[in-house]
Amino acid sequence: MILTLTLNPSLDRTIEVPELVRGAMVRASGTRLDPGGKGVNVARALAAHKLPTCAVVPRGGPEGRQLCELLEEEGIDVCAVPVTGHTRSNVSLVEPDGEVTKINEPGGELVRDDMERIVKAVLDTAVAADWVVASGSLPPGVPDTFYRDLGARLTERGIRFVVDTSGPALTAALAARPTLVKPNREELAESVGFGIDTLADVVRAAEVLRGKGAETVLASLGADGAVLVDGQGVRYGESPVDRGRSAVGAGDAMLAGYLAGGVTGGDALVEALSWGAAAVRLPGSRMPGPGDVDRDSVRVHASADLSRALDGGQHTAQQKLERIQ
Repeated sequence: MILTLTLNPSLDRTIEVPELVRGAMVRASGTRLDPGGKGVNVARALAAHKLPTCAVVPRGGPEGRQLCELLEEEGIDVCAVPVTGHTRSNVSLVEPDGEVTKINEPGGELVRDDMERIVKAVLDTAVAADWVVASGSLPPGVPDTFYRDLGARLTERGIRFVVDTSGPALTAALAARPTLVKPNREELAESVGFGIDTLADVVRAAEVLRGKGAETVLASLGADGAVLVDGQGVRYGESPVDRGRSAVGAGDAMLAGYLAGGVTGGDALVEALSWGAAAVRLPGSRMPGPGDVDRDSVRVHASADLSRALDGGQHTAQQKLERIQ
């Protein structure tokens, strides 16, 4: 079983519009409401493939109750922790060419008692887990060291720990020696303090993170694919998407695919890339099921030209979307 923790979950409303015109009245051509947040999306992707998962989420106010109901409707085992703050709502405005304008609330503040209840819920539930995935931004009131401290307690118990976050929270979490971290290009550059312009830069930055404690680094690069760096070496892969509908949650689907693939190198990377690409082809923050995944389109290279430049224009939007979830 894979346990996910999302400290800052959300209700994600996706509104499709023919054209986004600032200051005008725009009629929606479609809409959907999904449970959101990076860890929540990982659990949703796993559940869509009938894989055992449990989502630990803070539940605040009526929005929190609705979030849990939506998760349960998708067949996800939910460990809801009552908190004093509210569960946030996010809105994505999607145009026909795939351009997404995303508006995210900051989320409700978590106080000390809230955080203690969440940690207890994770540690109690993790007894039956193979992996614990801590994903997403930290809501107001939560210290940058939260994932580090939680990861250290999980590691002491022999539980594999995955981190998908950014900024100081990612830097601090490396001290807990996570089994896997999954930064995107922007997060990777921020964590190491230098630009990421080529595959060689990605590998160099990944090795820096490994030197600080991460066992494996899965770097998602949007339209440029992904780079996997671990004790076995470096692998690069890509899965082209001819027509994307939404990049929201694509990085989360990639992480779920990697974990579903058994974290065994090349095969796991194929799963990661195929699940991530499938998510891009779907509307809103919908997670891909088995029928959406095309493994045949994935190309994994054991030896890639590391001097290859990354296509900054194509991946920037996706990375920003991943970053702010």
